[in-house]
Amino acid sequence: MARTKIKEAPVLKTWDDVDAALKEIAEKEIAIEEIEGDMNKQINGIKIASGLEAKPLQDRIDKLGKDIKEFVTEHKEELDGKTKTMNFGKTGFRLSTTLSLPTAKDKLEKIITKLRKRKMDDCIIVKESVNKDVLKKYEEDTIVEIGGTLKKVDTFWYETEREKIRSLRP
Repeated sequence: MARTKIKEAPVLKTWDDVDAALKEIAEKEIAIEEIEGDMNKQINGIKIASGLEAKPLQDRIDKLGKDIKEFVTEHKEELDGKTKTMNFGKTGFRLSTTLSLPTAKDKLEKIITKLRKRKMDDCIIVKESVNKDVLKKYEEDTIVEIGGTLKKVDTFWYETEREKIRSLRP
């Protein structure tokens, strides 16, 4: 059976109809904002209540953790290697190494220069990428020559006047 395309007449027939539709959209957006505002208040209340309920438990965990650390530190020589396996968990020491570098740009550049002199290029990250915002400003022919495409689309948009609707509400 062949498919038939049903062409419906546009629902909105005048600019006044469009304006009325924009008003209705704005009213619905305001209602959604109010619903989301109430939801966020409830979520924040639940977070606060849960935090208060969990605080004594977390405080006890922190205290027990400090007590365990103190005991294990005093009895470090009794560990088999670096870890002690117990019935309800493990404890011990782990060697961790952190590297810190200055964050000032001039000091970082000096470090990079020293790394290059020592042929330690594997320690340098170089990231190159295309700046599309700048490239968009070039002629379309130039963009096509380098392998890009420039697509121009007339995109529909609308914007509602929510503040005007709010001011009309009782």
